Amino acid sequence: MILKLITKRKKESCNMKKIKTKANISMANKIYKDMTDSGLKLSFVANREYTLAKDRYTATMHDDYLALSLAVRDRIVERWILTQQRYHDRNVKRVYYFSLEFLIGRLLGTYTLNLGLYEQANNAMDQMGLNLEELRECESDAGLGNGGLGRLAACYLDSMATLAIPAHGYGIRYEYGIFNQKISNGYQVEYPDEWLKLGNPWEFRRPEYTVKVHFNGRTQASRDGNGNFRIDWVDTDDVLAMPYDTPVLGYKNNIVNTLRLWSAIASEDFDLSYFNDGDYERAVYNKMLTENITKVLYPNDNVSQGRELRLKQEYLFTAASLADILRRFKMENSSLLKFPEKAAIQLNDTHPAIAIPELMRKLVDEEGLKWDEAWDITVRTFAYTNHTIMPEALECWPVSLIEKLLPRHLQLIYEINARFLQDVTIKFPCDNERLKRMSVIEEGDVRRVRMAHLCVIGSHSINGVSELHSELLKTKLFKDFYEFSPEKFNNKTNGITQRRWLQKANPKLSSLITEAIGDGWVSDLYQLKRILPLKDDASFRHKWQETKLDNKKSLAGYIYKTTGIGIDTGSLFDVQIKRLHEYKRQLLLSLYIISQYIKIKNDPNHGVSARTFIFSGKAAPGYFMAKLIIKFINSLAAVVNKDKAVGGLIKVVFLENYRVSLAEKIFPASELSEQISTAGTEASGTGCMKFMVNGALTIGTRDGANIEIAEEVGEDNIFLFGLKAEEIREIRSRGYNPQEYIARSPMLQEIIHLIQSNFLTQSELGIFDPLVNNLMYTDYFLICADFEAYCKIQDAVSKAYLDDTDWTKKSIINVARSGKFSSDRAVREYAKDIWDVPVSLMPTQA
Repeated sequence: MILKLITKRKKESCNMKKIKTKANISMANKIYKDMTDSGLKLSFVANREYTLAKDRYTATMHDDYLALSLAVRDRIVERWILTQQRYHDRNVKRVYYFSLEFLIGRLLGTYTLNLGLYEQANNAMDQMGLNLEELRECESDAGLGNGGLGRLAACYLDSMATLAIPAHGYGIRYEYGIFNQKISNGYQVEYPDEWLKLGNPWEFRRPEYTVKVHFNGRTQASRDGNGNFRIDWVDTDDVLAMPYDTPVLGYKNNIVNTLRLWSAIASEDFDLSYFNDGDYERAVYNKMLTENITKVLYPNDNVSQGRELRLKQEYLFTAASLADILRRFKMENSSLLKFPEKAAIQLNDTHPAIAIPELMRKLVDEEGLKWDEAWDITVRTFAYTNHTIMPEALECWPVSLIEKLLPRHLQLIYEINARFLQDVTIKFPCDNERLKRMSVIEEGDVRRVRMAHLCVIGSHSINGVSELHSELLKTKLFKDFYEFSPEKFNNKTNGITQRRWLQKANPKLSSLITEAIGDGWVSDLYQLKRILPLKDDASFRHKWQETKLDNKKSLAGYIYKTTGIGIDTGSLFDVQIKRLHEYKRQLLLSLYIISQYIKIKNDPNHGVSARTFIFSGKAAPGYFMAKLIIKFINSLAAVVNKDKAVGGLIKVVFLENYRVSLAEKIFPASELSEQISTAGTEASGTGCMKFMVNGALTIGTRDGANIEIAEEVGEDNIFLFGLKAEEIREIRSRGYNPQEYIARSPMLQEIIHLIQSNFLTQSELGIFDPLVNNLMYTDYFLICADFEAYCKIQDAVSKAYLDDTDWTKKSIINVARSGKFSSDRAVREYAKDIWDVPVSLMPTQA
């Protein structure tokens, strides 16, 4: 009897445990997996209480943002693990995207949209008395890039995940990103970007994958046990590279790839001998010096210490990334000869070029491969994207610097160069000038290593980023290399992710489009062509106009809140937002604004149409002329905005601290996109695409992607002007004289006289003399030559804007024809033509 009772109680106890276990699993699923409003609420509360140790009374808004972010992250993690397991089990070929910049911006909105959780998150927060949009504003912009290069990298990672391409991004976890910009008395002032100050809920520290990276030292030749000649890199100074992983989520496909960013840490925290002697600063000196490597994005390379630090950054992340890739490869494969069949490495511009000799060092020195085998593997693995033909942007490192920091790599570069020049000599005998032009080593008072040449030689594919740019690579920048190996060269026009720049940034327009044609365009932008017939539907056009007006009102509210400037939402929003550089010609737009100001002042019946000119962008801290242009724009704004005679017809606004989250506010409200770089200088540009997909019309030169936009929309739906690239080359070859063009333009003469008279800055006499002198006597970027043509096309813009119906039709056509400019299309072309990896989601072509 007792035995039966004991058995019965054991069964009851066992059943209770099963019930409790099931209940615990059910609760865990609710907290970590449930995709409903209630599941998110439960997860939010649990994270706020048990992870952050806060309740609803003590939590700040930032705490609530973190709690929601962690709840969303919980729903990403399982998908992330399953994705990586699947890649491993199938031993897939992986794409590795090397970039010194990843301008990923804020992630909470992107993650909720890509998970299909946005409405649930919005409802859950609303039920708890919180506002999702206010919580999203708490997130810091991850400003790990300077502009288009880093933003392109982020778009491509998004597309690779959405297209189910096994991919990893590799870069640097800068402690301080691109500086925060403040405008003080019209001048740019830089402040540190402490984006990690309050923590980053999206990253995972991975100390188990820390890599030791070597610097300095010397090389030592010897023979191994088999009598083979070898070279060792010895007596090095070592730095540890610690990886931090961020998930990259595909759009509603449960694919989660990885962005791995490296942070430098010292191999030893402090020197105990100095510490014991009481020299506490010296004890931690090496730690501080080491961790400076990944402290700041783009150190000032105008000084030798800055140049050395920049090269250290480039080598640290490429060396650590290659070690990581080889570790992963060896887990699944045995023969290094198959490495190119399992790894495709894309070099995003010249910054990661040192990866080429580093892989050779790994294969030859550490793995014992013969040179020819190693070189074949290297060339078949690497591909190179060039992003500029501007000489100052093509990195050239002093031989002496590489010899000091990376002595073994310099030897490898010499050997790569010698073997390459032998091949060139065979194809082009007795052509010493060609050899000089094609050599990796630039001879001169200071011998330099041409990193772009190293990329071309060491890669199986070289691509430009627009049709014009790719043609200029073949006919100008890399002409000799194209003649030597034309099969390497191809074009991959840049693209943007519509999920960030339309769906997320412009929810009102997105909703209107989805209401009309469904949401297939989110993963196949070519489907936007289906709205084309609706341009003739008066009801749809009215909704389109109302949507644009709502976005303009939102931006106007932000402008008033941040600058105190009130603007007319009925005026044309004329926008130029991008990095400040002379070739982008923010000065040209500024001169046009002055011309309109003069017309208003000189003639009461001027006929000038109402416009709000919006600028935003940062200048490199050491770029004097770009910073002076910022001061010029702000001085112009101060004069125009306060002049009652203007009557509010013209307003000029400079929005400080341009960043991804600010761009997301500006693009949806924009109506005219200023893409006015000197023809032949802008490789592609992606800002023009973001404007286009948000319904702005383009005014631009025949440069970069402008040409391809015109091909897509037709020249009746874009405003093109100015000299072509070949015309500019001809003018420069004859000897360009800006005075000739100034003499032909009475308006330009009057503008220059106005600036010289200190009208814009009566309290700071002569500060704009460098701008005027440059215009009158140098004008390298041909502002004077293009000025009259620019004013004429601006007149056409003003006339077109008066016809609401026609302007709206043009706006709809621009959006409908933007399919080509999706990063999904670009990445699909990379995958097929360069990486040789399969993709999903084949779109309907236009």
